[in-house]
Amino acid sequence: MIKSMTGFGRCEVTEGQWKITVEIKAVNHRYLDLNLKVPKKLGMFDGQIRTLLKEYIERGKVDVFVSYENLAEGETSLKYNKELASQYLLYLNQMAEDFGLENDIRVGSLSRYPDVFTMEEAEADEAELWAVLEQSIRGAAEHFVEARTIEGEQLKNDLIAKLDQMLQYVDFIEERSPDIIRDYKTKITAKIADLLGTATIDESRIATEVTLFADKICVDEEMVRLRSHIKGMKDILLTGGAVGRKLDFIAQEMNREANTILSKSNDLSISDTGINLKTDIEKVREQIQNIE
Repeated sequence: MIKSMTGFGRCEVTEGQWKITVEIKAVNHRYLDLNLKVPKKLGMFDGQIRTLLKEYIERGKVDVFVSYENLAEGETSLKYNKELASQYLLYLNQMAEDFGLENDIRVGSLSRYPDVFTMEEAEADEAELWAVLEQSIRGAAEHFVEARTIEGEQLKNDLIAKLDQMLQYVDFIEERSPDIIRDYKTKITAKIADLLGTATIDESRIATEVTLFADKICVDEEMVRLRSHIKGMKDILLTGGAVGRKLDFIAQEMNREANTILSKSNDLSISDTGINLKTDIEKVREQIQNIE
């Protein structure tokens, strides 16, 4: 199964006092780059979240957004910060002395200073909270993988179609190559006949020239390697898995063979076919960048 590196998944779970929502989205990236945006209260689970996500994702730049809500009533308490209140009072008294002002501070006004009184949530049961968070993450990750798989299937089908087209280009080059050698032999024989007139033509010399020419333009090895690379890429696509980097390497090798074919060609039809082949290889390479 081939998976794309782009995708989106979302899951919301409400259980007990907790309501947790997780969203996952990703784009292509050479390696796995996890970017977690988690509320401070859930920050203690950072390592567990990363470990869990690696069960589902191997490559991609992945953004994970987590939000939570405590649905329980009466789970907060009022906290009095005596030390902070003492500091406020100390400095207020000092200000009254420094500037000769009346110290009119009262309890009511002191209580309104920042953080003298605060509302704090009761300590959560970590095991219970993680259970809900894990369920949310797994749900979002499963939807995310499903979206990646659907797009990956489309990529696979398109790539196989392009590889089949490339095989047709290879077939044409292989069929055309012997004709080029025959045409060259006919051309060089006619040219020598024009030069020598009625003199005897040295067939061995012509054979030598044709052999040298054939060796110069021969792309048999390149054709064999190209066929092997195309078959290998199709097999990998059909087998599936996290194969993006392997496919990218094969595409680079295919591009190298296409360049060699073009450098050896002195025939317009083969050159045009070689350019089409190279163009399709570049398209394949671009699409492979989106495969996990």
